[in-house]
Amino acid sequence: MAYITNRAAKQHHEILDTVRAGITLLGTEVKSIRNGKGSLLGAKVLIRDGEVFLVGATIPPYQEKNTQPSYDPERTRRLLLNRREIEKLNAQTETKNLTLVPISMYNCNRVLKLDIGIARKKNARDKRETIKRRESERSIRRQMKH
Repeated sequence: MAYITNRAAKQHHEILDTVRAGITLLGTEVKSIRNGKGSLLGAKVLIRDGEVFLVGATIPPYQEKNTQPSYDPERTRRLLLNRREIEKLNAQTETKNLTLVPISMYNCNRVLKLDIGIARKKNARDKRETIKRRESERSIRRQMKH
């Protein structure tokens, strides 16, 4: 079960492959995410100096009153991947002109994980084709029921 999903990722990007990554969070952020608070909308994954970071994700504190005044809900969070996985992602994003998009955050054996999509940006024509395909599949399912 996903606690947070990025619905816009599949609308604006064609997801070619996914990678599971760990994420470093504060304890209050973990509780907040498990309550379903937070947003991956507008977030992106960047690779800097051999490390992977989640940038632009909003995770509000679990309890406003008990939070440190210096807490930033949109701070940059480090993602945990193997060196080989990071090198593979870096090579794909540089050579094939692909981007890394956060898709969902979920629980895996009591640890929060983040699905990262290796994606290609859709243009307007691709978006229209996706909508047409979805509509036709929906109408076919309706016809099958009756």
